[in-house]
Formats: sequence, structure tokens, C-alpha cells
Amino acid sequence: MDAAIAAGQVPDTTSVLIARDGRLVYERYFGTGGPDVLNNTRSATKSVTALLIGAAVDRKLIDGAQAPIYGYFADRTWLHPDPRKARFTVEDLLTMSSQWECDDDNTFSAGNEERMYLAENWTQFALDLPIKGYAPWMKRPEDSPHGRAFSYCTAGSFLLGAAVERVSGKPLATFARETLEAPLGIRESQWQRSSEGVGMGGGGTRYRSRDLAKLGQLLLDGGRWNGKQVIAADWIRAMTTVHAQARDDADYGYLLWRFRFDVRGEEEAAWAMSGNGGNYVFVVPSQRLVAVITRTRYNQRDMHAQSQRLMSDYILKALP
Repeated sequence: MDAAIAAGQVPDTTSVLIARDGRLVYERYFGTGGPDVLNNTRSATKSVTALLIGAAVDRKLIDGAQAPIYGYFADRTWLHPDPRKARFTVEDLLTMSSQWECDDDNTFSAGNEERMYLAENWTQFALDLPIKGYAPWMKRPEDSPHGRAFSYCTAGSFLLGAAVERVSGKPLATFARETLEAPLGIRESQWQRSSEGVGMGGGGTRYRSRDLAKLGQLLLDGGRWNGKQVIAADWIRAMTTVHAQARDDADYGYLLWRFRFDVRGEEEAAWAMSGNGGNYVFVVPSQRLVAVITRTRYNQRDMHAQSQRLMSDYILKALP
């Protein structure tokens, strides 16, 4: 793997870390990477936001995954009022299956994240989104696996972070530090904020590579760290349960991807925190394995495929 990275087969890789059975067994840094570098993991932040929702549920600040998300913004009004919005749940946003017209993969979408970044108030942008329609070739929720029509929507993850701020009365970075980062021994992180100053739960948080491995290990160990239950086991179980089909080759939990890798003719399932640039934290429960890949190959079409090949062709094939 070192040779492949050195040969430029996986360009802009900055670190690869592997933990097996809770023990770090491989740690390499490349290019601009280093043990103290705070990596911009982009949308891998979404998985952290899901953990923070779990922390808020643990503290009875949020009434579980079925809580109506608009209820946490009842002091506001929004465009495109529709009774269906009142039925949108926290889980709908966690699974990227709300009925907003919001699709980051479609530049024409009203909810495309690039439009949100230009808005003065991102919270209002999300609340104002219209209900989506369905072209004849699009699957409706009732025709989709798991009864959910998946559509990747950063605005939804951002609104979840905004809800955490509201119910906790604290900046998202502070809530994250108190409920998640400090218990894991994460000493430093950098959270982004929206135009109006709300913590950005949809992407851009910076972590050291070893701290990303801790987050993966937390998922692997059912929310426990050093013998302490940091996030409820039931919440971790819900996060790592398939709730929607994202693509033909990938499923989705609570702001977590689930990929299927072929390893010597056998299918190996891996949960993943995933972000622009080819950033990944892979969790392979059957192998008790966590793998961190950080890269800076932002906005390149091959970024995700390269990182996934690194996982399949080198890391998983090295298993005994």
C-alpha cells in the first residue's frame, strides 16, 4: 500500500491508519499529512452530527428519532407551508429521505448545498425548502427499498446540528466537546459555522487522524470507550442499521454509508463516514477493524473510488 501511494495511484493521500481489535496496528502519513494535522474531513462530519443527535436523545433534549424536526423551530415561519412538513422526523433527515426537494447531486435542485452556502440564513434556507415532486423515472418512497426515497441533502444534516444547538442552548462545537470529544480524549477540533453563526453539522469539521479512528472505534464498540458508555448502545445500533438504499451498490444508516466489498470472493460489509476529497473512516464489524483514510483530493470524480480501492485491494486483502 505504501508503494501504491508513493507511485501516485491514490493521489493526495495524507494518512492511513488501521486499528484491529481496538489496537492501532498501522499508521502512516504522506505529503502534507501528520499526526497533529487537523484534517478537513468534509461530509464525514455528518456522521459526527448523528452521534450528537444520539447524545441529545440520551439527555432527553430530543424526543428520539421519530420526533418532528420542525417542532424544534416552532418560533419560526417558513415558505412553502405544507402539512407534510409537520410530519418530517429527525429520522427522515438522518436517513437522507425527507420529502424536501433537496439533492446535492443535482445542480438544478432548490436545496443543492451550493445554494445554501450563498444564503444569509442557512437555517431558514432549510426550513423554506419546498416538497419534492417525482418524475416518472424516479422511485417514490412507497416503491423504494425500506420505504424511503434517498436523496443526498447537506441542508438536512445542517438543520439537525441547528436543532442540537437549540435544545442544548450551546454552540454545536461546545456540545460536541462536552458529550463526545472530551470523553474520547479528543483535545482539539475545528467546527465550521454558517453565515448566521450556527454550527455546521453538515461538513468541514477538522480532526486529527487518530481522533477519527477513535470515532470509528466508538461505532465499532457500540458507543463505549474505555469502559464508559459515551453514546447509548441502542442509538449506535440504529445508526448502523440499514434504513435506505442510497445506490445500487450502497445502503445508508443514520448519516453513515454501508458499502459491500469483495474480498477473495466473499462479501465484506463496511460502515463508513465519508467526505469530499476521498476522506473515510471505515468500520468493519466482522473483522473488528477500523480504517482511516484522509485525503485532499477535493471535488475530483475519482476521489471516492480510489479510496474505496485502497480499502478493498490493500487493507481488506491483507487480513488473514
